[in-house]
Amino acid sequence: MSDTPWTDRIVGERMTVDQAFAKRIQQSQFSNQQWSLIMTATEFEIEHPDDPERAQIVANTDKLEGIIPELENIQSGMGAMGGHGAGNSDSNASSGGLLDTIMGALGVGDDGGDDQREQREAAERLTQEYAAELQSHLESKSRWETVRQTAADSP
Repeated sequence: MSDTPWTDRIVGERMTVDQAFAKRIQQSQFSNQQWSLIMTATEFEIEHPDDPERAQIVANTDKLEGIIPELENIQSGMGAMGGHGAGNSDSNASSGGLLDTIMGALGVGDDGGDDQREQREAAERLTQEYAAELQSHLESKSRWETVRQTAADSP
């Protein structure tokens, strides 16, 4: 349900919310690069667009699973450069270097499953916060009803 006409109508509002939400991203565990990747994998939908009382914007995060390993790559690369998120990961402190890399590639040892699950959950929470902020912004600009109706009218 992505790329619907209602999303095309709120590009300017999305930019405004992006700017306002930037502070929240800085307070999160994600860098700006990681957040951009998360947003690329997230689709926004309106649940129950036909019901004005129940309609709400939600983040569809079904595609996040595919980008979680890349989030870790970005974090590792930034850690090497001393950027945001450096030292934020326990894996930096416990890394055994080449041996751990080889063992991980062979599927032996810690696969980082807990870290990946935690990153996914954090990304899901943050994208849902963003969706709520976007809806709140649309409501404050008296645009929500038009957007909701457009979504309801879309196939």
